[in-house]
Amino acid sequence: MARWLRPLVGALLLLEGAAALSFLHHRYEELVQALFRVQSQCPYVTRIYSIGRSVEGRHLYVLEFSDSPGVHEPLEPEFKYVGNMHGNEVLGRELLLQLSEFLCEEYRRGNERITRLIHDTRIHIMPSMNPDGYEVAAKQGPDSNGYLTGRNNANGVDLNRNFPDLNTLMYYSREISGPNHHIPLPDNWKSQVEPETLAVIQWISSYNFVLSANLHGGAVVANYPYDKSQDQRFRSHRRTVNTPTPDDKLFQKLAKTYSYAHGWMHRGWNCGDYFADGITNGASWYSLSKGMQDFNYLYTNCFEITLELSCNKFPPEEDLERQWMANREALVAFIEEVHQGIKGLVSDENNNGIAGAVISVQGISHDITSGDMGDYFRLLLPGTYTVTASAEGYHPQTVTTTVGPAAPSLVHFQLKQEAVRKPPERKSSGTRMNNKALQKKVVPRATRRGTQR
Repeated sequence: MARWLRPLVGALLLLEGAAALSFLHHRYEELVQALFRVQSQCPYVTRIYSIGRSVEGRHLYVLEFSDSPGVHEPLEPEFKYVGNMHGNEVLGRELLLQLSEFLCEEYRRGNERITRLIHDTRIHIMPSMNPDGYEVAAKQGPDSNGYLTGRNNANGVDLNRNFPDLNTLMYYSREISGPNHHIPLPDNWKSQVEPETLAVIQWISSYNFVLSANLHGGAVVANYPYDKSQDQRFRSHRRTVNTPTPDDKLFQKLAKTYSYAHGWMHRGWNCGDYFADGITNGASWYSLSKGMQDFNYLYTNCFEITLELSCNKFPPEEDLERQWMANREALVAFIEEVHQGIKGLVSDENNNGIAGAVISVQGISHDITSGDMGDYFRLLLPGTYTVTASAEGYHPQTVTTTVGPAAPSLVHFQLKQEAVRKPPERKSSGTRMNNKALQKKVVPRATRRGTQR
């Protein structure tokens, strides 16, 4: 019942949010102006930074919301939204600009829900990952835009088919009981990716993101990993083979959170397709190789889903307000999902944080690691779990904890350092001598008096 009531309650809390917003398509310069306008209106809780540049030199800007912009606060989770990965799928771009204005405006108004969200979460919003492709699509506009016009970057590459293929490595690793998280990148990966992809990989390697969504268009459904089918025989673009992650039930819950908070996604019938509850496993829809959401799950601590938000990839401006109203509560509710499961600090006996400690949950063959400060975040459904923290050079520690439906459970680990084993003494074939005798033998008196070479 709570799932059905939540969108209504949230909508009432955000009732006044749309009045001051404009609903227009924003070219690159206008997008930049909109971001800096938000930053100037909410300077104490926002920061703008660029993660790199596109092929044609446009900045890939991110707007951050936090009560301490630019700073990771221990036990405060990092969240991100990425839009416009395909240049001609533009609704996500406009929704993220609207969300940015909305968060700022509601924070200034003292909206308790939004204030709490910004104070408890570090939110990163990238409206456009493919600004070059957008400019190509925008030149034609909504009325005459081709289905593929502007989809790729300026080098003609589909950015959602451009990440290193870690699925194949993961499937092989699973057969030999290898690592189930942070799959290492191929040696030559930098030469195989585009500037935009490289920038995003370096970005998500620098921040300990916990939850994420990337926004697309062309359908209306919340899509969750894996995107790539495990069975390598199925190479047809439209072959449907359900390929769940070890966190499949959690991903379904995350996808349903967005779907049921959305105006109509949960109904299932959209754009001539039917998806029960408005969600789908990616590979069950069609197998996709080298996608961004699988890469997030396999290379970082981040759980990412893909949101397909409109039948029309480039909707007309007169439809933008309706789309914003349909997505507003869902965008906020999905950010709130970062606050579930367990979190805590992994430290040594001197209370120093241990970075890179592995957090394992019994029965779920996907681990996560602690961040630079030793804090970790493990998204989990309500239930009782046996959790182990381990780090090289330390004894592992295991606890049993219960996760509730509301705030995350706080579970700290303090690991004891393993005893350092002394190397065995060398056995001499001659008579053992004490240190003074050894010094006299090696350093004659004359030498000790100051003779130099």
